[in-house]
Amino acid sequence: MKILIKNVHILTMRASTEKPFIGDIGIENSMIVHVGVVPETFVADKILEGSNLIALPGLINAHTHMGMSLFRNYADDMPLMTWLSEKIWPTEANLTSEDVYYGTMLSLAELIRCGCTTFRDMYYFMDDVAKATDQSGLRANLGLGLVGVADPDGTLFETVRTLHKKWHNGAEGRIKIEVAPHAPYTCSESYLKQAAELALELDTTLHIHLSESRFEVAQSIESLGKTPIAHCRDLGLFKAKSSAAHCVHLEAADFDILRAENVSVLYNPSSNLKLGNGFAKIHKMVSEGINVAIGTDGASSNNNLNMFEELHLGALVNKGVEEDPTVLPAYKMLEMATVGGAKALGIDHLVGTIEIGKKADIILVDIEKAHLAPHHDLVAMLVYSTAGSDVSHVICNGKLILDDNKILTFDEAEVIKKTKEHAKRLIERTNL
Repeated sequence: MKILIKNVHILTMRASTEKPFIGDIGIENSMIVHVGVVPETFVADKILEGSNLIALPGLINAHTHMGMSLFRNYADDMPLMTWLSEKIWPTEANLTSEDVYYGTMLSLAELIRCGCTTFRDMYYFMDDVAKATDQSGLRANLGLGLVGVADPDGTLFETVRTLHKKWHNGAEGRIKIEVAPHAPYTCSESYLKQAAELALELDTTLHIHLSESRFEVAQSIESLGKTPIAHCRDLGLFKAKSSAAHCVHLEAADFDILRAENVSVLYNPSSNLKLGNGFAKIHKMVSEGINVAIGTDGASSNNNLNMFEELHLGALVNKGVEEDPTVLPAYKMLEMATVGGAKALGIDHLVGTIEIGKKADIILVDIEKAHLAPHHDLVAMLVYSTAGSDVSHVICNGKLILDDNKILTFDEAEVIKKTKEHAKRLIERTNL
């Protein structure tokens, strides 16, 4: 399959000094083969006219729980631990694999419409999540949520091995299986050590929640005499290529640990605010050389998966907290959602920029909208003005997934219908 995108504004994300320029993009099979000028000998099977569009790398949602779209608008305005212990965990105990499949499919529809080509998921029934991902055409790092208190014998580690054997590099190479222990407050020391050893054994990435709330950090210091980040470092968790979601409440030494251990931070501005967990010091992290990626978290603590909203909110929150309008400029926010996300997921050799030899994960944004005009600065426009609904086309791995606002890989209306039915029955079963 050859796709030609003509006369489009191109933002490659290769360097902050590079401005968007008008040109063509040639895609052959799964790869980008031409950027800027496409030779006349390139005969496309599909031509997209891009004169009113801007092309940029597909956004990467670096931390989410896809099946939690089932809980959207279900448990709101609650503190983190109350939200988890009184609403989310009891309801999740009643989940079926089919529930998670349809919840994931609903999230996939939302991600596609908001310009995401890659996501990172930590949840349950991961075989069904992988099937949904394969069907959708998107790219993903998938980690079975390992909650040590619910898995005292560590039987889920073998499940991860089975998933890795079945799905790692599957779906035309779009799926990676990683190791995903939930958090130090739900996993014992020995359990976390086993998780780290498994990630090294499988030569894959590791994904964990760390230092999300003041309560979590205070509890760790009281019981262990150290922060969650220091605790994980001391257990050897970061020997694997690791990413830590949230990292809202850090002590000075935590920044040094994250940098020294090459841990990527997964920033979730909406979820951090909605759960009342505070403001992560993202400007300080970036200034100290820590890789930061952006995620939405799950649709029950956000309550959407709109990465353009995260870009906008993340930029504004940090400017306000730092009382400095120059921190985290628009390009840096976009970089975190593309290049930074690819690095965190360990796939920066494949995606994150538009350049020859990279996978063709590209989104097109329709810029001929009232709320986007005039076009003085297209990079600023993408962060401060663009909505997820402005995405008109999504290409992942060289395949057209969203074409002129229509999802091509599955029946979106049927997914919405089925997910609503499953969510209703799930809540009825739980009967809280």
